[in-house]
Amino acid sequence: MAVEEIFSSKGRVKVLKALAETGEMNISEITRRTKLNHTTTSMHLEQLCKIGVIEEKRFGRVRIFRFKKDDPRGWAIRTLFDSFSKRGQKA
Repeated sequence: MAVEEIFSSKGRVKVLKALAETGEMNISEITRRTKLNHTTTSMHLEQLCKIGVIEEKRFGRVRIFRFKKDDPRGWAIRTLFDSFSKRGQKA
């Protein structure tokens, strides 16, 4: 998936932003924070996992998602969101 495809979806951007703010969350919490439905959130998470930007851990039925620590693209995306949130705090 090209960078344009990642950021062309408002839903994927919401999911990435939520993960950047908290570090890791289960799908229900991501759904709540992004105000997306469960199916849409799940689809975005699946796509982001597929390209390797985020990873999923399973504990029985609980699914936890976070940025992959060893993927430089995930680190760059998280840094991008961090820089915008810090900039907003200075104003």
